Amino acid sequence: MSRARRWTRDILRGSPLADDAELIVSELSANAILHTASGREYGSFHLAVAVSAQVVAVSVTDDGGTGTAPKAEHQDQDAEHGRGLGMVSVIAHRVVVHDSDQGHTVTAELYADARRGGGPC
Repeated sequence: MSRARRWTRDILRGSPLADDAELIVSELSANAILHTASGREYGSFHLAVAVSAQVVAVSVTDDGGTGTAPKAEHQDQDAEHGRGLGMVSVIAHRVVVHDSDQGHTVTAELYADARRGGGPC
């Protein structure tokens, strides 16, 4: 996970969205490792970062192996688990989950000109 965060930070060097993107990468990659086949001995996850002047999109694709798709849980503030995707949903302007037979892809989008909690202007 540290390589994924470092890679994201390097790609977004100088961007005002770099810190948020790095936190999202950390949460999504941890979820992939903890909750899917990506965390098994030969498992992996794939990270993609797309950058434009208006949007940074971070996508993590896991190896699957679970019967349910990732979803944001609204856990108690003191809960030790189950808050990662909920936190990503608060930080990102848009979160999309795609399911396939091979795994799940969670994409979080950050908009350069939007206020937190709102959509693009």
